[in-house]
Amino acid sequence: MPQAASSSRLVSWRWALLTLLATLVGLASLRYALPKVPFPAGLPNFQLRHKWLTAHAIFASIALLTGPWQFLPLIRQRWLRMHRWIGRIYCGAVLLGWLASLPIAAHAQAGTISSAGFLTLGFLWVGSTAAGYFTIRSGKVIAHRRWMIRSFALTAAAITLRIYLPLLPLTGLSFSTSYRIIAWACWVPNLFFAEWLLRHQPTPEPIAHLLHSHQSVSAD
Repeated sequence: MPQAASSSRLVSWRWALLTLLATLVGLASLRYALPKVPFPAGLPNFQLRHKWLTAHAIFASIALLTGPWQFLPLIRQRWLRMHRWIGRIYCGAVLLGWLASLPIAAHAQAGTISSAGFLTLGFLWVGSTAAGYFTIRSGKVIAHRRWMIRSFALTAAAITLRIYLPLLPLTGLSFSTSYRIIAWACWVPNLFFAEWLLRHQPTPEPIAHLLHSHQSVSAD
């Protein structure tokens, strides 16, 4: 019992930290919706593809802000309808955020390697989210949960990117070289960690309970 309680506290601590970081980054990124953007990123895309960058920032922020709440057991267990609506908003935000990212990722700073990193991130992001959506539509609750963990690990690239960027001057590398690395490093470790978590952490809720909840609440 003490071990189970300790595990529960650890999961809660992880969720709280993730939610805090996602909220901070999401709210900060919403500044791009303002008529005059404070502290804009010094990237060519801000000037050359301003509307695409703004749309991507807004929808990615919505995904960041809603994503963590999908994993809160209390909402899934007591307010499944709310969980579904949060999921729909999240999936819609990912789709629109991905579409808006294509023009800016294709012209990412530091060239082809950076573009390849961000474009690959985008395809995996929308692909894992689509897999999560269609698995739950088929009633595959556990598969849905696993795909949504992968999806949000990729959404969280927005967090790790902002952790790495201030560290660039400490590497001793040129900005272009560092940015090429970050275009991949902001999401590849996240995805590996998600896979490790899925392999080693047991499902926190009984499958039977989830299946019963899924079947007992009719789809809207």
